Amino acid sequence: MSNKQHHYQTQLNWVGNDKNKGTKNARSYSRDHEFTPPGKQHTILGSSDPAFLGDATRYCPEDLLLQSLAACHMLWYLNICSANKIVVTAYEDQPEGVMEESPDGGGAFVSIKLRPKVTVAEESMVTKAGELHAEAHKFCFIARSVNFPVEIAGSVMAAAI
Repeated sequence: MSNKQHHYQTQLNWVGNDKNKGTKNARSYSRDHEFTPPGKQHTILGSSDPAFLGDATRYCPEDLLLQSLAACHMLWYLNICSANKIVVTAYEDQPEGVMEESPDGGGAFVSIKLRPKVTVAEESMVTKAGELHAEAHKFCFIARSVNFPVEIAGSVMAAAI
């Protein structure tokens, strides 16, 4: 039996030739681009990191990788909590990633730390809810696809009555 496959696509358009000079030199063009996935409501405005001549008001690929990892973990976590009768009433995260540049001009992420703060409906759910982060991490498609460590430093508390 073969593995079930899912296919994803997007439309990417570079919109950075605003001075009509193209890529004549490193400063002659903008790094701005737009993602418009088919069937989605919104266009994602992208650029490069400001350290690489990008627009700080737009999402850079590094932002999107960090957001993808955090969202994937959250979605798996909520699913696993539901299956285990853990009632999550709030979830927030402030993930942080570290990317290192190499002497040759390339670079790679070396770590990401997720910091989910979870609120559950009852005190009796706190311990199990904390343990379920490890299970969610094992299933997260994005975490399983990257070649750097992803740390989960989560906290769980019961909702105030």
